[in-house]
Amino acid sequence: MHLKRWITGLSALPFLIYLVYLGGIAFLVLVAIACGCSLWEYYRIVFKSDRRLMRNPVTIWGYVISLGMLATAHVVGPHGVLILVALNLVLAGVLSVFVYKSNPAVIEIIPKQILGVVYIPLSLSFLVAIRHQPGGMTWIFILLAVIFAGDTAAYYVGSYLGRHKLSPAISPGKTVEGALGGLGANLLAGAVGKYFFLPAVDWGAALILAVAAGIAGQAGDLFESEMKRASMIKDSGGVLPGHGGFLDRIDALLFASPVAYFFIMYIF
Repeated sequence: MHLKRWITGLSALPFLIYLVYLGGIAFLVLVAIACGCSLWEYYRIVFKSDRRLMRNPVTIWGYVISLGMLATAHVVGPHGVLILVALNLVLAGVLSVFVYKSNPAVIEIIPKQILGVVYIPLSLSFLVAIRHQPGGMTWIFILLAVIFAGDTAAYYVGSYLGRHKLSPAISPGKTVEGALGGLGANLLAGAVGKYFFLPAVDWGAALILAVAAGIAGQAGDLFESEMKRASMIKDSGGVLPGHGGFLDRIDALLFASPVAYFFIMYIF
């Protein structure tokens, strides 16, 4: 498992670095692929792999609006994305009127679709928006470094030194020691990134961002674990050997990206 985890991560890293460096359409396509795969995995979790529910018109519409949200973030910015979030609610409701007679369960599908649209494409749209900011490439690299370093440290510190359960009802494998190790790695990655690439940024604000993004990332990890626990699923998918699915890989990033956007736009 450990070997597969490292092979997968190191194999994907050059492509990730190159596409973040390119920015523009290349980065948008990368985020769109991650979004589509993660949304499918989310549907698989919340609908417990029921194909009838996963292929409902309301859930299919979720893919369409998700791509529209990312494209809007690329062209207009996050304020345009919020309009699409509201329109998704309206259009999902309209679709349900036509579907309800043949499938009354659609009224239970709508809130899960809406959560998925807010959870995945809305969160990822902040990454697209960050990449468009001055110095956006640097911010994306630092955010990824902070989150990935925290994930890796939490995994290994928890595996070898973990003694006290963090949230056994949700994820029995996660420990307090692992969480603290992850936050330490968040701080270290943030400090290194600030020292070498953001010399003009205040040290205090940079370290607070690293901790805030790390805490948000751990909450995102637990949130996905909570959904999987409720559906009795171990991994969101099997696309990434050693990591599970796309959603397993980016769950922390989904919660950290709006936090990072807030700091970049309103604190620094």
